Amino acid sequence: MSHSTLLQLDGLVKSYGGLRATDHVCLSVLSGEIHALIGPNGAGKTTLIHLISGVLAPDAGRIQFDGMDITRMPIHARVAHGLARSFQITSIFNRLSVLDNLALAVQAHAGHSMNFWRPARGDAGRYAQAFEVAERVGLGLQIKQLAGALSHGEQRQLEVGLALATRPKLLLLDEPMAGMGPDESERMLCLLQSLRGETTLLLVEHDMNAVFRLADRISTLVSGRVIACGTPDEIRQHPEVRLAYLGDDEKATA
Repeated sequence: MSHSTLLQLDGLVKSYGGLRATDHVCLSVLSGEIHALIGPNGAGKTTLIHLISGVLAPDAGRIQFDGMDITRMPIHARVAHGLARSFQITSIFNRLSVLDNLALAVQAHAGHSMNFWRPARGDAGRYAQAFEVAERVGLGLQIKQLAGALSHGEQRQLEVGLALATRPKLLLLDEPMAGMGPDESERMLCLLQSLRGETTLLLVEHDMNAVFRLADRISTLVSGRVIACGTPDEIRQHPEVRLAYLGDDEKATA
């Protein structure tokens, strides 16, 4: 793949007392790719996402994003620079409609306070953008529905929409299909596939079928270290990955 590097992690260390959650992690995410991060429970995946998004500060190491050192950059500045995390950009307002939720995200991206949503109602341009995002994430028929009345899968689609409304260069997704049934998972998978080439994705996901269908490249994290990075076929056949995570009985259908 000839794409340039959008995100580069160099030697990231984060410890909790005597436990080293990330142990000198080095990882690159290429512009335009879908990159999956897999590993057993407790491998450090969520800690790594927290470090990238700015929720946590590393004890050592460096994070470069789109040519800028963001290691100590606050969350809001990372968002403004084009780094979005689906459930972190804003909360879903359960008592507002799908369209109002998305209009607020559009308004926030334009640099206005999200605490006062009434002015957004009068801005036809922002509502037009909000409707486009609703259509983009498969909620065009639910724009008038209260967000709190959506199904679990639809709420996750709305969370992706809220992040997309900020027009991110990189979208971080932490288990986007968690708690979904087969039909909801398939809709989310199709949505994420449709984003290929539109924005870069880094996702943590335990559904290996989804990972192998979605990812251009996969990195495997075990005990805070990246033990392998490669294409789905390379990861599927990697002996250390099979031993540590996939298991010897993991087949090509996984």
